[in-house]
Parts: sequence; structure tokens; C-alpha cells
Amino acid sequence: MAALGNSGTTSNLAPKTKTKKKHFVQQKVKVFRASDPVLSVFMWGVNHSINDLSQVPVPVMLLPDDFKANTKVKVNNHLFNKENLPGHFKFKEYCPQVFRNLRERFGIEDLDYQVSLTRSPPVRSFDDPGEGLLLNSYDRTLVIKQISSEDVADMHNILSEYHQHIVKCHGSTLLPQFLGMYRMSVDSEETYLLVMRNMFSHRLVVHRKYDLKGSLVDREASDKEREKELPTFKDMDFRNNMQKVYVTEEQKEKFMEKLNKDVEFLVKLKIMDYSLLLGIHDIGRAEREEEEGGEVSNEEEPETENGLTVGATVGSYGTSPEGIAGYMSTCKPLGPGEFDPYVDVYAVRSCPGAPQREVYFMGLIDVLTQYDTKKKAAHAAKTVKHGAGAEISTVHPEQYAKRFRDFIFNIFA
Repeated sequence: MAALGNSGTTSNLAPKTKTKKKHFVQQKVKVFRASDPVLSVFMWGVNHSINDLSQVPVPVMLLPDDFKANTKVKVNNHLFNKENLPGHFKFKEYCPQVFRNLRERFGIEDLDYQVSLTRSPPVRSFDDPGEGLLLNSYDRTLVIKQISSEDVADMHNILSEYHQHIVKCHGSTLLPQFLGMYRMSVDSEETYLLVMRNMFSHRLVVHRKYDLKGSLVDREASDKEREKELPTFKDMDFRNNMQKVYVTEEQKEKFMEKLNKDVEFLVKLKIMDYSLLLGIHDIGRAEREEEEGGEVSNEEEPETENGLTVGATVGSYGTSPEGIAGYMSTCKPLGPGEFDPYVDVYAVRSCPGAPQREVYFMGLIDVLTQYDTKKKAAHAAKTVKHGAGAEISTVHPEQYAKRFRDFIFNIFA
């Protein structure tokens, strides 16, 4: 346990020679100012944790204990300016060595990760369901999602197998890229946050969005959802809109190969109820919006919502590192619909001859639901309601996987 505070020791045995009076200058502390104290603690904690990890040699291999490990810091300091940080808080990082190893396998440098999360406060995501925080890092390369203590336990249950899967597929996956998991304790309340790579682009705007499970029962966007600026459409909407994904045969094969490996992994862990998140960037529309000068881009200052906005740049990092997407500013500027495949790892460009020029972002989400008692009960209830043959979303993991793969195979033109 570490505690921050002023401590000093005096000794009566010092010789009584005249000494020059020392002036102690208080060390300048980097400010982590977010309107939500939990986020200030999160930024402070990530900064502290990456600094600490940088002092620890990378292990030759991960041991079973690394998958159960955690680090904790308890801070009691009345000298903190309450506007910046609470005077008392605790910060806990789960499995630091495992997540460090995963970040490396996903091609993310720890210093860039640190800058993306701590240079400015995270901003509220447009997709925020309102059931807890869903944030983007200020540069929109990372997603920070509030999860429950049950989700933390679920993550611990799958982390070892997930890590093995990422090693086996050399980091090339459609699964979420889990990069860090933390607990903040402020005013006796605990908040759990999971950090993942953003499946959508940090610079190309998503104009249409689908959450696809391969089931047609109760899988339509509600009227309330449709009123949103960027509604999440579902399987029935995809079918009714005559939507298709236009990619080359080679891209489709590559995508389905990744999907099949990932889905086999999920079946092995008895995981189900996952979705394919599909975001569509319309290049023509983006060009028109830019010409009209009214482009609502990801780089625009977001509106204040619940007190979460992009803050002023804090911390003195100089010119390097620049965060996960930072080095791109040193390369040639990207044109309409262009992206860096090392940053936008879930992106695929539409093929020549497609009806519209588009960029697709496709990845698997909601992968922590295991087929347990709750699911079995839901399956029984839905079978009674819709009949045994209906395409309901709660089925056994093997059935779910087969139906899901068949549906996704057919989304391509």
C-alpha cells in the first residue's frame, strides 16, 4: 500500500555547525482535472500505473499468478486541490502484466496508451446508453466502459484463454481488444472501468450503425432509438433496409476466417449473446459535408453533456509521445475515406464497383455473457412465448454460433 503525504524526519545528533538554510520547493504535480472526480482518479491512476510499470522489467513469460494479480494504491492527501483530485481515494489495477502484454500484442505502446488516456479527460460517447459511463479517450482511439463487479469476475474467468487466443492469432482478431481494467474507490463508492480499442475510427465519422446477432425476434430498433442522431439498427432493420456490405472476395474470405476462429473460441468458453458491431462511413456524404463546411467530424469540439467535455491539454509531454493516433500527423495527410490500418484495425474499404464508396468498421462486442442459469431461464421463457422453432436470441452457445455465422456470411453482397 502506498500513501502520499508530506513526511519529514529530524535528528538531534547533527553537529551544531552553521548550515545554509534549505528552501524546499514543492514538486509540481501533473494536474488531472475532469469534472467527475472518478475520472480524475482514473487519469491519475493510469498515469501512476504506467510510470510504475515502466520501472518493472517485462517478464519472459506470464505465470498463472499474473492472471490473479493486482496493484493497489491508497491516497490520503489533504493538500490536493479538491477541484483536481479528491483528498482520499483508492485505485486498483487488475492483472497489470497481462494487460501490458496484450497492449504490446495489439501494437499499442504504453506511453501512447498513457497519453491517450491522461492528456485530456475522456469524453462522453455518442453511444452512451445512460446505464453507466461509456466514454472515448479525448483522441477517440480508446473506449472506456463502466462495468459491474460481476463483469470483472467474468473477465478474470476468461482472461487466460483470451490471452492464449490473442497469442495464437498474433493479435489479428475481431474480438474487443481489452487493454486495461481498473477500480476506483471515491467517497466509499466503487467504479469499475474497462479500456478497449475503439472499433470505430478516430477520424472517419460513422453515418450508419448496426448491432447484428443473427436473430430476427425482437431485433428491430425502437421508435425511441430511431430518434437518436446515430441510431443503433438491428437485424430486422438490416434486412428491411436491403443493406449489404460490399467488399472483395478476398476481403470477405479473410474476414470470415477471423470470425470463425473468434466464434470457435467463444463457443469453447460457452459464451453467447455477442453481436457484430457494423459501422458504415459514407465517403461521398463526408465529402459533401466537408464542401458545405458543415461537417460534423470526430475532431469537432463535443457539446457539454453531464459535465464531461474535452478539457484543455494538461501535462507536459513535449512533442512525443503523441498518443495512439499521434504519429499519423507526421505522415502525409489522409484523404477522404483513407485510414491507417494500424490504428483503425477493424476497418475495411468497399470494393471497386460498389454502389457507394464506403468504409466498414466490423468487430465483435458483448463477449462476456456466458451461458448460465439466467440464460437458460430466458431461453425457456422465450421458447414458451415464440414457439420452439422461432429464431430467438437466447439459445445454446453452439446453436447461437451457427446461426450467427450463417447470418454474417450473408451480409456481404
